[in-house]
Amino acid sequence: MAAASMVFTDCSSTTAAARLLPFTRTTPLLLRTTQYAVVFPRRLIHPPRTLSIHSSSSSPSQLSTASIVSQNEKHEKSDTKLEIVNKRLDGKKVAEKIRGEIAEEVLRMKDAIGVVPGLAVILVGDREESATYVSKKKEACEVVGITSFEVHLPEDATEQEVLDSISGFNEDPSVHGILVQLPLPRHMDEQNILNAVSIEKDVDGFHPLNIGCLAMRGREPFFVPCTPKGCIELLHRYDIPIKGKRAVVIGRSNIVGMPVALLLQREDATVSIVHSRTKNPEELTKQADIVIAAVGQANMVRGSWIKPGAVVIDVGINPVEDKTKRSGFRLVGDVCYKEAKEIASAITPVPGGVGPMTIAMLLTNTLISAKRIHNFQ
Repeated sequence: MAAASMVFTDCSSTTAAARLLPFTRTTPLLLRTTQYAVVFPRRLIHPPRTLSIHSSSSSPSQLSTASIVSQNEKHEKSDTKLEIVNKRLDGKKVAEKIRGEIAEEVLRMKDAIGVVPGLAVILVGDREESATYVSKKKEACEVVGITSFEVHLPEDATEQEVLDSISGFNEDPSVHGILVQLPLPRHMDEQNILNAVSIEKDVDGFHPLNIGCLAMRGREPFFVPCTPKGCIELLHRYDIPIKGKRAVVIGRSNIVGMPVALLLQREDATVSIVHSRTKNPEELTKQADIVIAAVGQANMVRGSWIKPGAVVIDVGINPVEDKTKRSGFRLVGDVCYKEAKEIASAITPVPGGVGPMTIAMLLTNTLISAKRIHNFQ
């Protein structure tokens, strides 16, 4: 397929399926942090009156357990690593394990200092897709015991109403993470709205200062974007080496492609980015030990693109017509799973791969934020 004929779009598990500990290469998941928050002075305002609060916590007996490491502890490559079965990188299984770890820490924090992490979601409009994603995030919060807050504004809401909601959550001490569900209505300035989220509560990791710190050596962002972080976490959990490997990221969106390439560089991989102007993308991709596809085009990456033994992370979630399904469609990734699985050593399924990991990282970032704000280790 010629480069000029390929269609590249922003692909994200948060806007198209889902979208979240500060990144450190020595540990696969950090739930205890010693990093402190920068405190910015703000004028106190009341939370918006449209605010609805939901909270619940699950019994510890219903949750899986796993070891939790501190930022200064090196991760032991032992029983925390998962075995790859049938070449499948099971994001659903890994996410369930992470949720168990988070639930333990939420309970420990509540018992020790009486604080429960809180996540606020702002939804504008009545897009069924967006409402479903918000519902899934609320359910995930309930499972681990995180308090969920929600503001649902109508499609014709003004940009100022959204900014007022963000400002209220910025000032609310019971809220530790803020997520603005994308996409926003066309009459709103997405960049202006996302920039209004306090950097200390930007659990989506899209604040320019977070991305800037991610791009700089020797700097650590408050948060890493959820889908990219979930991709790297999945590799860690399966003990797949990254250091010294050749990695190709297909797609260069601000949501996935660019930040995941930065994360791979932090892991000492040699990284190339394939995009709509890349010449011979198949040839370049076939050199990669690790392929991360995030372009939003169904089955674009064929088996012939994959190097034998490569690891493939498929971020794409695309509906394709399927009359055998009640819905009339089924979900597929950016990679032709059937072909790639025959050649790769490991690959994520769609669905059940990156999507669950993204939500797990959102919960993780919310917990990290609460711990940082309250100086709890």
